[in-house]
Amino acid sequence: MKRTQAWDKTFARSAKVDHQKVTFKNRYGITLAGDLYLPKDRAGRKLAALAVSGPFGAVKEQSSGLYAQTMAERGYVTLAFDPSFTGESGGEPRNVPSPEIDTEDFSAAVDFLGLQAFVDRARIGLIGICGFGGMALNAAAPDKRIKAVVTTSMYDMSRVMAKGYYDRLTREQRGQLLERMSQQRWADAERGTPAAGPRILPETLEGVTDPVARMYFDYYRTPRGFHERSPNSNGAWTATGAMPFMNMPLLTYVDEISPRPILLIAGENAHSRYFSEDAYEAAAEPKELLIIKNADHVDLYDRPDKIPFDKIAEFFGKNLR
Repeated sequence: MKRTQAWDKTFARSAKVDHQKVTFKNRYGITLAGDLYLPKDRAGRKLAALAVSGPFGAVKEQSSGLYAQTMAERGYVTLAFDPSFTGESGGEPRNVPSPEIDTEDFSAAVDFLGLQAFVDRARIGLIGICGFGGMALNAAAPDKRIKAVVTTSMYDMSRVMAKGYYDRLTREQRGQLLERMSQQRWADAERGTPAAGPRILPETLEGVTDPVARMYFDYYRTPRGFHERSPNSNGAWTATGAMPFMNMPLLTYVDEISPRPILLIAGENAHSRYFSEDAYEAAAEPKELLIIKNADHVDLYDRPDKIPFDKIAEFFGKNLR
């Protein structure tokens, strides 16, 4: 993929950190693109590091980059990266979601961070936002190098695709969705390339009454968070993208993150709050659930008055000592 060196983030550049574009490969040989943020006052010390990604369908120039830059201001080496098949990362065809590869990308980011001379590889944590909150938890369960995990506005993408919001998808509806995607594979095979599904978000709000869709639109489709490379801002997933998620539950082994700590953060008014609450119940100690008053799901993408950066810094400060 062509990569730009220009500052094209949805947030202002900080004078307190150094920034550089980097690339690294995952175990499938896909080249991932990332933004590495370094505290200016690092003075040759080995520092704790954080890999950051999400939301699902976003790019590193959006929410994950804001989190990474802010945590670098607080003394961490941070890496915000585009998942495989999206943004400036490699992988063909484009905009393919994968529970396995998306999870692997976090471990590949840990690989990269641990090879840097200025990183203490015994002190690496993850931040996963929205759908990549679930990927972060899934990555941490088997990858014991990951010492602590924070999620914000976490989605379990396998659960929501397999069962619908609030688990309301019936068995018959699930079968119909899988039948449609199964037949789509014949069409894709005949054509030689996978078809795109419907736009993730509409181009305008005309006729849109769903409050969740309107909330996402307010971030991804307005100057607040729009980015041309973000599938959520400007595109669609492949038409068969949900199929593997419907068959591979992500959080089966979330309890095996223990004894490494997790902090799950959700907005009080977020439609997705139940994902964090249920993950908290399934996880083993040490664990913490933080509900942010008067916040919705998207508030935790970019609102500095809502995102509890002090709490996140305190959590990693304690657990990546």
